[in-house]
Amino acid sequence: MRSDARRSSRSQNLDDRGPLDTNAKVGGLLRDLATVHTSPHGRWAYARASATILALDEPLEALIQPDGTLRKIAQIGPSSTRIVFEVLREGRSPTVERAVAASGKAQEVERSRSLRQHFLSRARVVAVLSDRDLDGPRVEDYRGDFQVHSVWSDGAQTLNGLIDAALARGYAYSAVTDHSYGLPVARGMSMSDVARQHIEIGELNRRYARRFRLLKGIEANIGPDGELDLQAGELRRFELVVAAPHSKLRVADDQTDRMMATISTPGVHILGHPRGRKSGSRAGVIADWDKIFRAAARRRVAIEIDGDPSRQDIDFALAGRALRAGCLFALDSDAHAEHELRYADTAIAHARLAGIPASRIVNCWDLDRLLKWTEERK
Repeated sequence: MRSDARRSSRSQNLDDRGPLDTNAKVGGLLRDLATVHTSPHGRWAYARASATILALDEPLEALIQPDGTLRKIAQIGPSSTRIVFEVLREGRSPTVERAVAASGKAQEVERSRSLRQHFLSRARVVAVLSDRDLDGPRVEDYRGDFQVHSVWSDGAQTLNGLIDAALARGYAYSAVTDHSYGLPVARGMSMSDVARQHIEIGELNRRYARRFRLLKGIEANIGPDGELDLQAGELRRFELVVAAPHSKLRVADDQTDRMMATISTPGVHILGHPRGRKSGSRAGVIADWDKIFRAAARRRVAIEIDGDPSRQDIDFALAGRALRAGCLFALDSDAHAEHELRYADTAIAHARLAGIPASRIVNCWDLDRLLKWTEERK
């Protein structure tokens, strides 16, 4: 076992992403150039380059060829390559610094940077998943995803397609959690839609019996006062309820009471993407998270680590506080298409960095234990 001192040192190093996550640093600097560029095409090109770097499976250091050039990467042109080499040589980019200083947008850039803390690049996720020195769940411990969207709301996959994709990843179960009717912008389902979806789920579970179980879930919307957009009787129709905030995500008001009200609602299983943050654009809900985590631990409501690369909510630092409060956790992809199921890897990586044991992660439980917990929360 590692000592507390070693764990603390590793945590401090993780807060300094520069030497550990070059892809995240370069991706952020390219996003800065997108912010300050004067032409629409330039803004678009740098934003695309940033997204490309952040999504690479390999660290940039591994893409330097024997002749000292960068391996060709689609969407990465000479100007972006210059930023890569500046960071690799100096740990910073004089080119970006000059552009920001001359733009008159230094405050806007600094604000965006402050909203990119503790986001992992895909390359960093891959490295964390294979790091044997880290505690926490292994990929093979993970049995299923509890935030997945289908064509019944704003997703791209059929239920049958989602099951096949989940089986391909080795899952034993998942929940389909399409949006509820209080979020029409996400094509939230009416209760009559829910009834029809549940019939389809029943048919699929019979077809995939002993191979896979699809849980009847929902992503309920948390209102400004903490109440959900579903009535108590409606909540009881679902096997698993993810409650998530989608409003008041850019205000400085303390929203502790809002989130406490949600946790206190019978039938809520998971507090989904609790802050509602977005990389570079919003901090999300401001609250006394330690108080919320203590309440969630008492009520056995799981705290979600949402693996969507733009969310990563909660991150490993906040997850460490939730762990110390005694919380359960749900690690989810928030997938809206088949290829996004791999976002669960990002959630697993944050859990590993936080040192969360698999026993505290509901996605790692066997089906009987999982269903017992879901029934208790009702």
